[in-house]
This record gives sequence, C-alpha cells and structure tokens, in this order.
Amino acid sequence: MTEKARGVEPGDDSNADEAVLKAAEEALKGASDEAAGDASDELATAKRELTERTGDLQRLQAEYQNYRKRVERDRLTVREIAVSNILESLVPVLDDIGRAREHGEVTGGFKSVAESLETVVAKLGLQQFGKEGEPFDPNLHEALMHSYSSDVTEDTCVQVLQPGYRIGDRIIRPAMVAVAEPQPGTQSTGGPDSEAPEADGAADN
Repeated sequence: MTEKARGVEPGDDSNADEAVLKAAEEALKGASDEAAGDASDELATAKRELTERTGDLQRLQAEYQNYRKRVERDRLTVREIAVSNILESLVPVLDDIGRAREHGEVTGGFKSVAESLETVVAKLGLQQFGKEGEPFDPNLHEALMHSYSSDVTEDTCVQVLQPGYRIGDRIIRPAMVAVAEPQPGTQSTGGPDSEAPEADGAADN
C-alpha cells in the first residue's frame, strides 16, 4: 500500500516533528514560569520569616539587656544597704574614738587601730561633717543649744557637740551643734532705716 493510499501526504513527518517540538517548548516554558513563580513566592516567604525572626531576636536582646541592668541595679542597691547598715553600727565606735582623742587617750596600739578603722570606713564611703563657723543647715545639723551673738550675721554653728555622718547624699546622723543667732537689732545697724531719724530731725530744723 502506498503512502498516498494510507492517507499520508509526503512531508507530513516533518510537520509532525515541528508540532511536537513546539508543544514541548510551550510545556517547558509553562513549567519554567510556574517554577519561577513558586521560587518567587518561596523567596518572599523566606524574607518575611527572616524579618519576623530578626524582630524577635532584637526584642529578646532588648529584654535581656534590661534584665541585666535591673539585676545590676538591684545588686548595687543591696550592697549599698548592707554597707550602710555596717557603717551605721560603727558610728558609736567612731564617737568613742573622737572623745578619746579629745582627751589625749588615742596613743600607742590603740592609735593605730583607730586610724585604720577611720581609713576603712572612709574608703567605704562614710563621710564626717560639721565644722565650727559654718552656716546652720537644718538638713545637716541638729541644734541642741541656741544663743545670740553680734559676731554673726546669720544662724551659725559655733560649736560641734557631735559630728554628723553621711554616705553619699544619705544622712546617717545629723551633726549636733550649738547655734548662735544674730543679736536682735544688729542687722539694721548702719542701714537706711538708721539714718531716717537724722533726716527727720534735719527737716524739722
């Protein structure tokens, strides 16, 4: 049977091959486009997840830093309270040393011990305050005695009966002092009001 008899025209094989190749190319292109679309979606998803994980990590780091700062702050607070309590209990001992020094009894080995103790408490932050001649400050001083004096122009500590102690800004004990106040009437001496009677007298004349 001839090709014409079978209904196949000459050259039909090449046309069929071209159609198959074209179909295959279209199929590959469609598969490639679909694969590219899937890859693009996966990349977008990966970027979104990376952004979320990065945000979570940053929040965790911030929380951890805040936790460390809080722990360190609490540790320092506990230490300050402990040191303050110890130093506060040593204040009466320092008072005894001060009284003994005033009477010339801090000598020999006792002098060395006293000076060592005073050095240690000073390194721990204990500060003594209260001096004669400084202005009276009710936040720092407690007045046990009052008097008047023409030698002062404001309330002044004229005698320190017992020194005060503080740690930083915290007052452990105010200084016990004797306070002298300006003599009544002395503040206006020499002022404009004192010349007023003379001016009035001159006007009468």
